[in-house]
Amino acid sequence: MATNPPSGDGKRNGAVRGRSQTQAPNGNWVKRDAKTGRFMDQKTSSKTPFKGVRKEK
Repeated sequence: MATNPPSGDGKRNGAVRGRSQTQAPNGNWVKRDAKTGRFMDQKTSSKTPFKGVRKEK
């Protein structure tokens, strides 16, 4: 994860590396590991994408 000062403020500057996300057929966003291609997490709390994770085309 990107770290920029001031540390401890709870904010991330920059993108999360090694991960991408795509939208599942049910409308939820799914996070994928770039190395293995496995799905890591599915966001069910809202229909908005994960913050700071690049989107697949």
